[in-house]
Amino acid sequence: MAQLLQDPQQSHSPPHSLSQPSHRAPRTWRWIPERWYVHLGLLLACLVLGFPVLYALIVSTQNNAEVFRYQFTFGSSFGFNWRQVMVSRHLGSYMLNSTIMAVAITVGKTILSLLAGLAFVYFRFPGKWLVFGFVLITLMMPTEILIIALLRFVTGLGWGSTYYALIVPFLASATATFLFRQHFSNIPSELSEAAQLDGANPLQFLTQVLIPLSWNAIGAQAVIHFVYAWNMYLWPRLIVQGRENQVVQVGLQSLLNLDSSASYGPMMLGAIIASIPPVVVFIALQKPFMSGFALARDK
Repeated sequence: MAQLLQDPQQSHSPPHSLSQPSHRAPRTWRWIPERWYVHLGLLLACLVLGFPVLYALIVSTQNNAEVFRYQFTFGSSFGFNWRQVMVSRHLGSYMLNSTIMAVAITVGKTILSLLAGLAFVYFRFPGKWLVFGFVLITLMMPTEILIIALLRFVTGLGWGSTYYALIVPFLASATATFLFRQHFSNIPSELSEAAQLDGANPLQFLTQVLIPLSWNAIGAQAVIHFVYAWNMYLWPRLIVQGRENQVVQVGLQSLLNLDSSASYGPMMLGAIIASIPPVVVFIALQKPFMSGFALARDK
């Protein structure tokens, strides 16, 4: 009787192999990622890219004797190197001049390029495409081709060794004008028509509609313009005489020889200090910089 009562339960009970889940063998070394080789490759790439920076930091604290011993530990001459760079060679004043020049060029290029892009897209005037074609032609003419004529022109204006000579010749940018023109061309024309119906003038349309829609493009252009202006060497070297208004890239050359010999510690320390402002600008504008290039790629 007990056997008959147990048969229905046994008939509805699943097989033993299905009722108990199978257990996998416990995986050892759980801290190792499954795609460990990808992480290893990225780690090696970071080490290869970061080693020169680390070695530069080490050399900046050493004297020549420690450098020639290939010592991979921090040296004992950081204070001496700092005084040589910032006090004896006045790198701080050079960096201030470069900051003023780079900020002024970046702001000026951005404003003029925005206005030029607005004119080429939303205005109609005779010879519009001829003027735009001339702007495109200037893209193939680097500054070095015009350096002699530009030097004579600026010197004739009496701007030698002034901020005007460092800033004004580089306020116009054909590249930024072209990119803003292309960017504005992809903005729906209905926005312009709606702004006209609301009674907005062109500058109001630019500041209240176009610029809020173009922050990514503006941020990307600002990074490029700042780095370009900060790294200028040839033009400041030719147009500026003396130390008062000289820029940091020319000032770094004075660190090549200290006390009639090559001083690698001060030279490397000066290079590291001079690279800080572009890195700060890139980090601050990293998101709009990357978004601006992603937007350009999608279009």
